[in-house]
Amino acid sequence: MWLKVAILVLLAAVVCSLFSGLFFLMKDTDNRSGRLVKALTLRITLTVLLVALIGYGFWSGELRWSTPWLH
Repeated sequence: MWLKVAILVLLAAVVCSLFSGLFFLMKDTDNRSGRLVKALTLRITLTVLLVALIGYGFWSGELRWSTPWLH
C-alpha cells in the first residue's frame, strides 16, 4: 500500500513541477535566473524516481496487471 501512495505523491510532484516550469517560462524575462532549468531538472529526477518505483512494484509483485483479458 505504501508503494501506491508514494507513486501518487511522486506523480503529483511531477505535475506541480510541470506547472511551475510553465510559470517560469511565461513570467521570467531574465534568461540568467535559471529557474526554468532547475524546474526541468527536478521534473526529470522525479520522473526517474517514479519509473523506478513502478519497476520495483512490478518486480516485487506488489503491482500487477488486473486486466480481464490477461487472465
